[in-house]
Amino acid sequence: MKKTIHAALVFLIFWHILAAPLQAAEPVEVVIVGIDGDLLKNVRDTLVLPVGLIQDGSVDQLWLGRFAKQAEEKTGSALEPFGYYHSVVSVTVEPVGERYRLLVAVSPGEPVRLTDVTVTLVGAGSGEERLHKMIEKFPLKKGDLLLHQKYEVAKTSLTSLAHDLGYLDAKYSRHEIRVARSAKTATMELALDTGEKYYFGATSIQGAPDYPDSFLRRHLTYKTGDIFSYPKLGETQLNFTNSERFKEVIVIPEKQDSEAFKVPVAVQLKPGPRFSLRPGIGYGTDTGARFTVRYRDLNMLHLGHELYSNLYVAERLQGVVTGYIIPSSVDVRSSTTLQLNMQQQETITYSSKILALEADRNRSLGAGKLGTIYVKAQYEDYTIAGQNSTSRLLLPGIRFSDDRFDNPVRPHQGFRYALDLHGTHQLLGSDTALVQILAEGNHIQPLPWRLSLHSRAKAGTTLLNDPLSDIPPSLRFFTGGDQSVRGYSFQSLGPRNTAGQVVGGKQLLLGSVELERALFKEWGVSVFYDAGNSFNSFSAVSMAQGAGVGLHYFTSVGALNLSLARPLGVDNPSLHIHFTVGFEL
Repeated sequence: MKKTIHAALVFLIFWHILAAPLQAAEPVEVVIVGIDGDLLKNVRDTLVLPVGLIQDGSVDQLWLGRFAKQAEEKTGSALEPFGYYHSVVSVTVEPVGERYRLLVAVSPGEPVRLTDVTVTLVGAGSGEERLHKMIEKFPLKKGDLLLHQKYEVAKTSLTSLAHDLGYLDAKYSRHEIRVARSAKTATMELALDTGEKYYFGATSIQGAPDYPDSFLRRHLTYKTGDIFSYPKLGETQLNFTNSERFKEVIVIPEKQDSEAFKVPVAVQLKPGPRFSLRPGIGYGTDTGARFTVRYRDLNMLHLGHELYSNLYVAERLQGVVTGYIIPSSVDVRSSTTLQLNMQQQETITYSSKILALEADRNRSLGAGKLGTIYVKAQYEDYTIAGQNSTSRLLLPGIRFSDDRFDNPVRPHQGFRYALDLHGTHQLLGSDTALVQILAEGNHIQPLPWRLSLHSRAKAGTTLLNDPLSDIPPSLRFFTGGDQSVRGYSFQSLGPRNTAGQVVGGKQLLLGSVELERALFKEWGVSVFYDAGNSFNSFSAVSMAQGAGVGLHYFTSVGALNLSLARPLGVDNPSLHIHFTVGFEL
């Protein structure tokens, strides 16, 4: 009985797979011969059967005859954008049983070529170097085929650049193509009149009286008197939207009210909720099942300051982080932050309790670039390799990062790298003296066939005179786990003591390459190779290796990543499952 049911299920599945793509044959089939590629596609799109020609499966023969007569002219017109003005087209209607075949035979003929291309600038922007460079790279030259699509794209790009440079009235005083059909030649002439250059006038911001004007204006990416730029307005709108303080943002350039070529701008805001409380649940193989609660007040003291507190409870990690952010009036990424962190962590290697207070001064250094000067006071009570100890540290440091990913949730290309230098000494009241340098980077390169290559690397070194035993686990290097060497348990790799217990190291090297193939809109599969380890001396480097496959599901708030990996170069390797949520930098 079970075998019968099983066979029936298999039959139904195969029937569904095989039958799904099958469709009833159309009563009228359009067959086009003599051309291929873009020519064929454009003609096929032009010869779409009109609605009503087929009703209830029956063909209106009179309508089909009229359509066949029109098809010759339509086909010729569809070839002209590609430079073919001398095509010969024949259309016949052939009955095939109860169906009809519309056969369109095309001989495209000799294409039209350009004998002269002239693009000129007039007006106040006639000396603009960037406009002249674009004209020099105009995609159509003397001797080229007359391609209308290239012409239209190039023409639009030139006016768009002029608008971006502040010439809002830029338009073509002359734009024409003259085709000599008999000679199979054409000439092209464009004259762009840039008009005058416009500048930003005063900006009014309305709808958010609870926020100080200085706080709101830090979101502007321009100043009064700057050259007018629509991209700058788009960046300004994005800054307001990304602040999460406003549920509606409208940025309106009021060109009609311009005076002396200065355009006033009106920003209309609708504030969102000031307070938020967001619970969440998740799972990661490094931390186990977890529960989080995030509280935010986005307008403390009605100054635009932010108070946040994150409570996280997981099987191997528990803690609370509370911070206060004072925005800078310079721009949206510059700020001062004071943060208190209380954390308890237990891994297979060590257990640790941390109380830390950190003050950061962040400064934007350009698009994607952020520099930070910080100082951290930290107390740590820990147990590692059976030894209990405490650590008291005052760590000043500097950080720099450059983030150029095209999308923070699901990036398709770009890179990010970060550098961190920090240190301490007994003169600062610390238990030990050290200097640490960390560098890490990620890169995503899109490839053909919906492939992408992900690569990442991380390196760290510790310079110290004191013994490693004086360094707490939070400043030692360990590897293994979701974000280092997959195929190994979290923090399970590193130098060992005489008893064979992992105690962490002073140096770190990690690298990974992953080839991902996008599936449908929200899925992806990948293969990867990881290598890395921590150690105490560069002369004794032993790199652990892992490889495997991954499955990824992308949502609007992050990715769900499932990886199956196994270590390489070891006896009796076991399979490890790694699961993470979100795009990890």
